[in-house]
Amino acid sequence: MSTDPANPAPPPAPAPTPGNPTPAPGADKKLVAGLLGILLGGLGIHKFYLGYQKEGLIMLLVTVLTCGFGGIVMGPIGLIEGILYLTKGDDEFVATYVNGRKPWF
Repeated sequence: MSTDPANPAPPPAPAPTPGNPTPAPGADKKLVAGLLGILLGGLGIHKFYLGYQKEGLIMLLVTVLTCGFGGIVMGPIGLIEGILYLTKGDDEFVATYVNGRKPWF
């Protein structure tokens, strides 16, 4: 430790408290993925955001190649998935969709 006043030591990092735990890595994607699923679910944008390219492409192509009629099926799927993402806890979301890579529901 330096006692030089021109270069003071940085303050110690605060320790995590029981009331304010550190979020799990990947939990920051939960809110954005949930909102994308609810708002743009028929296009599969939430799937692309989570790294599921194959599933996102399936949803996008079904909606686009059917001139939007496939959105009647894909829209509710995206809505349900968005709600599921937002209702899961951070740790459960990360375990299921980030680490576990569960592609549907």
